Amino acid sequence: MATAQKVEQTDPTQQTPKTTTAQINAKLWDACNTFRGLMDGSDYKDYILTMLFIKYLSDTYTEKITELKAKSCGIDSVYKALLNQLDFKLEAHSTFAYLQEHKNATNLGELINTTLSSLETLNKEKLEGIFNHIDFNNPSKLGDTQQRNTTLKQLINDFSSLDLRPSCLENKDIIGDAYEYLIAKFASDSGKKGGEFYTPSMVSVLLAELVGIKDGEEIYDPTCGSGSLLLKASQKGTNNFIYGQEKNAQTYALCVMNMFLHNIPNPKIKWGDVLTNPLHLDANGDLRRFSKIVANPPFSLDKWGYDELKEDRFSRFNYGMPPKSKGDYAFLLHMIKSLKNGGTLGVVMPHGVLFRGSSEGKIRASLIKQGYLKAIIGLASNLFYGTSIPACIMIFSKEQNEKVIFIDASSCYEKGKNQNTLKDIPKILKAYHGNTDINGFCKVVSLDEIEQNDFNLNIPRYVAAEDETLQINYAELKEQINSLNAKLELSNAKLQGYLKELGL
Repeated sequence: MATAQKVEQTDPTQQTPKTTTAQINAKLWDACNTFRGLMDGSDYKDYILTMLFIKYLSDTYTEKITELKAKSCGIDSVYKALLNQLDFKLEAHSTFAYLQEHKNATNLGELINTTLSSLETLNKEKLEGIFNHIDFNNPSKLGDTQQRNTTLKQLINDFSSLDLRPSCLENKDIIGDAYEYLIAKFASDSGKKGGEFYTPSMVSVLLAELVGIKDGEEIYDPTCGSGSLLLKASQKGTNNFIYGQEKNAQTYALCVMNMFLHNIPNPKIKWGDVLTNPLHLDANGDLRRFSKIVANPPFSLDKWGYDELKEDRFSRFNYGMPPKSKGDYAFLLHMIKSLKNGGTLGVVMPHGVLFRGSSEGKIRASLIKQGYLKAIIGLASNLFYGTSIPACIMIFSKEQNEKVIFIDASSCYEKGKNQNTLKDIPKILKAYHGNTDINGFCKVVSLDEIEQNDFNLNIPRYVAAEDETLQINYAELKEQINSLNAKLELSNAKLQGYLKELGL
């Protein structure tokens, strides 16, 4: 007699629990606690974000391999063909699982460095050079061998329980968002140094909206930092092409990983000084031209390459040579030269560029006469990490602008404990696109008027503070007073009646 086999039934409604943002953030803070007291956050952020990157790549690759094996039905040639189509490649010794397996090794720092090197070698086109700046075997930062091994083992343990397979994530952007959140947190905590690699989210949103990005455009940021501004710009359209350059090696690495984690297809991020060595060139070796440019370059950089660029082969300084001690207009002229005809650029600048004289005044006058300047938006103070001074957004377009829109958005902010936050973005955009005067907020000014003011663009010259004098209609006020007095008399009469009934 045949024995009936028990068939285990599975409940189709039971699904694997999803990894949430809260869980990822909790692990990130565990990792921060692993390093606190050992080094500054500006240093340990690179170790934490790199380990998160390795963990995500490894889990994603593991899930992809499982899918490919199922699709290939055990046919080795089909499996290999599918494997070659993956966007990135890993081998056993370049995975997080390998590090977890060897977390008790006496040379753990060396092993992690080897894993990073392998990742770069296997994915040269996407990841080459991004780990050059970080050393997991550095005694000056991580201590002696015993201390180093203890710290790195704990770092691996911090991430080991996270399931970062794409199918197990709460939403498809969760890793990129967590990465961006941590970068913003480090920028906030790192003071001036942090401000060099991160543009506050709401400022990025406004800037991306102002330049009017459409589908399929080439978007360029010549000082892209960790890529936060480029990411916001890329989200304003579909099928856009992303280009950026960053001078700082650590920040460049953050940007490349940030783009990867946000699933930006084939971003062209270069490492180098954009003024002395611009790397986005066309087939003729000239500067590549872009339809949209967004940027938040370092304010008033004093060592920007003045001596090296007196003879600039790209002819970026035809409108004048910026002063040796301030590089604001050097970055701006680079962007103007990199802009296609009909294109638009938006750049964050300190207010000094609006009114400083000498060579900057001459450059400013030339750009205004050319008709390139379209709008200036004054922002509130303390919006940017590392500086409390107010900044402005300047919008340029390579077309003939006969007027300039001045917007005083200095009151558009929400007070924060350490940092203010930009708000009222719809109000700013409405004024920008409306192209009409708004008392105390927006003024559309002719180029002739600007010339009469000696090309001084200081916003209070054009946008007067709103007249707060109370305009009183005395006839209407008298009528309201009479009405209130009549109601008061009626109420008093009723009150006296009630008191009489009560014998009081």
